[in-house]
Amino acid sequence: MAGQEESSSSLFPREHEKPHGSELGKSQLDVLQESLQEVKICMHKSEQDAKKEIEVLWRRVKTAATVLSYLKSKAQVMAVPELSYAACGIRQSEGVDGLVDRDGVPLTFCSRNVDFDISSFGCPDEYSWTRIDEHDNVYIEELLNSANLVTEVMESLVQRAAIAESETLVHKERVSFGQEEIKRKTAQIESMSFKLGEMEKFASGTNDILNEMKQRVEDLVEETTMQRQRAAENDLELCRVKRDFESLKSYVNSLISVRETLPSPDKFQMIERLLERLMLRTTQLESEKSQKDAEVNKLVEENVRLTALLDKKEAELLAMNEQFKVMALSNSRF
Repeated sequence: MAGQEESSSSLFPREHEKPHGSELGKSQLDVLQESLQEVKICMHKSEQDAKKEIEVLWRRVKTAATVLSYLKSKAQVMAVPELSYAACGIRQSEGVDGLVDRDGVPLTFCSRNVDFDISSFGCPDEYSWTRIDEHDNVYIEELLNSANLVTEVMESLVQRAAIAESETLVHKERVSFGQEEIKRKTAQIESMSFKLGEMEKFASGTNDILNEMKQRVEDLVEETTMQRQRAAENDLELCRVKRDFESLKSYVNSLISVRETLPSPDKFQMIERLLERLMLRTTQLESEKSQKDAEVNKLVEENVRLTALLDKKEAELLAMNEQFKVMALSNSRF
């Protein structure tokens, strides 16, 4: 305001100052023309500055649009797994378990730093950025850093997605292997359970057979005892018959002696009949004794054979019990 007042005071003379003719009017006109010229120059300069600012702003808008287009295309590429892997350089390498990045480093150990290449924009005005003033370079640098950060984040997410997918496949393979192992163990346990059931049935049948054989042995022992008692009774009967035979023999001898002294056909015939009957009875008793002895010997042999068979079956039963214990321990471990 002070400058405007001074300029107005310089352009228009005060009332107490009186112009001195045409020279004073001409000097004032020159001053006015110079001021007008300065105003025009300032306006022209302002228009140039405004155009330059508009151009800078337009270039910033174009740069931002280009960066956004790049980020949009990058995001579209990253949305497709195959294209995102190719864009990030992720591939399957021979001799390496899993995926590797563009440097051949496994994804589990890869770096998250990704270089941002300005040439990948493909913008026809990319070389015009060098003509922007120094203040605009700061904005462009910040914009590129932001785009670089977004690109790094997208590639990092793609790498993490690849790592997660690889880990998921590994976990799926482990789960499949675990399921196959469980199925195999289940089938093995079922087979062992079936075998154990068969062995239990066999053991039960063997126990029944052993019980039956024990009963048969007991019956044979009882029958053998009875046969021995009968043999003893037969021996007693044979001794009694022998005594009777001896008494009859002595009686016959006495009769013979009596006959010699007193011969009588009737008594002689009677004695002969008694002697024949005695001899027949003696022969019968001897044959029965021989038969009973043979039966007793046969029963004794059968008893010995059954005892040996019973011992063998008991040994087999003990072996089966040991096998049952081993199988029970194996099942408990499973």
